[in-house]
Amino acid sequence: MTTGKLWGGRFSRPTHDLVDAFNASIAFDRRLYREDIAGSIAHARMLAATGIISEADRDAIVGGLEAIRADIEGGRFEFRTDREDIHLNIEAALADLLGEPARRLHTARSRNDQVATDVRLFVRGAIDDSLDRLRALRQVLIDLARREASTVIPGYTHLQRAQPILLAHHLLAYEEMLTRDAERFTQARARANVSPLGAGALAGVTYSIDRDLVARELGFEGITANSLDAVSDRDFVVDYHAAAALTAVHLSRLAEELVLWTSAEFAFARLDDAFATGSSIMPQKKNADVAELARGKSARVIGNLVQSLTLLKGQPLAYNKDMQEDKEALFDSVDTLLLTLEVVAAMLPTLTFDAARGREAAVANFALATDVADFLAKRGVPFREAHEAVGALVARCEREGRTLADLTIEEYRAAHPAFDEGVLAIDLDSALAARNVPGGTGPEAVARAREAAAQRLEGERG
Repeated sequence: MTTGKLWGGRFSRPTHDLVDAFNASIAFDRRLYREDIAGSIAHARMLAATGIISEADRDAIVGGLEAIRADIEGGRFEFRTDREDIHLNIEAALADLLGEPARRLHTARSRNDQVATDVRLFVRGAIDDSLDRLRALRQVLIDLARREASTVIPGYTHLQRAQPILLAHHLLAYEEMLTRDAERFTQARARANVSPLGAGALAGVTYSIDRDLVARELGFEGITANSLDAVSDRDFVVDYHAAAALTAVHLSRLAEELVLWTSAEFAFARLDDAFATGSSIMPQKKNADVAELARGKSARVIGNLVQSLTLLKGQPLAYNKDMQEDKEALFDSVDTLLLTLEVVAAMLPTLTFDAARGREAAVANFALATDVADFLAKRGVPFREAHEAVGALVARCEREGRTLADLTIEEYRAAHPAFDEGVLAIDLDSALAARNVPGGTGPEAVARAREAAAQRLEGERG
């Protein structure tokens, strides 16, 4: 009695229907059809080049695979659960189409090295797409920093107003984060870009194949060095998840600030109607749902990283069926990250910033107190002593409902004799200008940083 499975020669009874449903992955791994067909075409060409199959069989196989790819992309292909996964669906369809030649395609390979190749190709493509979206968002941040070059907002620590900063400086901080994210993806791509085809099930194959030929055709930089590791390695999947998770965290932090900035309490920015939603009961509401979702979706990407690590932690070498569970989380992270990067890049240029509100808030809550303490320190007063004197002035102003700008020179000198008339000239613009140091928020320093970021990004594209 035949089981009807391509692997069923050793079995005398068919699998239970529940096992078929539980075992099948075609509902989600059909997404790998391009990679699977590309890998099979490269494998067939290598088999012919090494004399393992005939050129006629190669041509038939390649033509059949290209026809199947066209059927899939045209919506004419029937994906069957009883054929388990994308590999067996395509192989069985090829056998239906060609007969005997199709049965030679699986010579010198296993589904273990086949799926490892498919997933590496997919991850490589996903990284390329992620890098493209990251570059687009970084360009948006640079452009917005140029547009808002003179806009000032408060800088915060502990979510308390701390010191005034340029909005452009703040935006470029996120560009720095995303640059590091791009570096991580680039490093992950290099580790993913090696070919496992030829590792077989776990021990290599007994045919004189040319693994390098397959690797070159598929655009890999080299081949895996150990067959056991080749079929069981999913570190490159974890690499993608890790880079994606940290990118999602950075997007979440930016999204949280957009939620705050566009609230009535902060009122530094206004949302465009195209990137906001309303309330079904409160007519006045304009909600930052896009930013909130960007913040919320980071949880999915972080969770998928944990899932991938947990999936691997108890598996002995080499391949185990557990590996089937790596794909849905991977697909979800790729889709979630790419869409989030795209929508945030589209939303940011539509924001309208209230420059007057930003300047007002930037000097409120004694935000220039550090500059007043520095004034004393530059005149030889130990900084701790200066800090104490200015702290006493702040406490006095709080008691009397005044600001530092309201104080007279006599009141300053009463707090410390080293104060002179120059302290009265400290204001927002002087505080910013004083920070024209590398990495600082001074206008000249920020302009240099912005142009350096633009040049770095252009270099990556080149």
